[in-house]
Amino acid sequence: MPRRREVPERPIIPDGQYSNKLISKFINCLMRDGKKSTAQSLLYDAFSLIEKKAKENPVKIFEQAVDNVRPIIEVKSRRVGGSTYQVPTEIRPSRRTALAIRWIIGYTRNRSEKGMSQKLAGELLDASGNRGASVKKKEDTHKMAEANKAFAHFRW
Repeated sequence: MPRRREVPERPIIPDGQYSNKLISKFINCLMRDGKKSTAQSLLYDAFSLIEKKAKENPVKIFEQAVDNVRPIIEVKSRRVGGSTYQVPTEIRPSRRTALAIRWIIGYTRNRSEKGMSQKLAGELLDASGNRGASVKKKEDTHKMAEANKAFAHFRW
């Protein structure tokens, strides 16, 4: 994080199959050890499973899931006069999306279904229906911020 100037945001190339930047970003976050084609096939397999289960457009369900998991407010530690306070702060849009993607992928890996594409399809379906572990994480974050609303005046 440089002190002198803003870091320019790198352009994201939309994915090949759906021409969607959010899907491309999700694939990049899902990728491990530089294996992008594996991450793409996992997501596209999950999309085909979603299409079979929900009989709806999987891209719409995916975007709904990410929207439902996006947090609006979070707490940050702020040290004031020798004690540390959890100060609620609003989150900028790019970080909201990044957190949502990170939470969905993290809780997908902890699911009990067999195979990553089935886990991912299950988590996306749950998140689009406002249930599941990633949505619970968002609600817990909001509850924490609500509980520490008294320290909002330490925000600067």
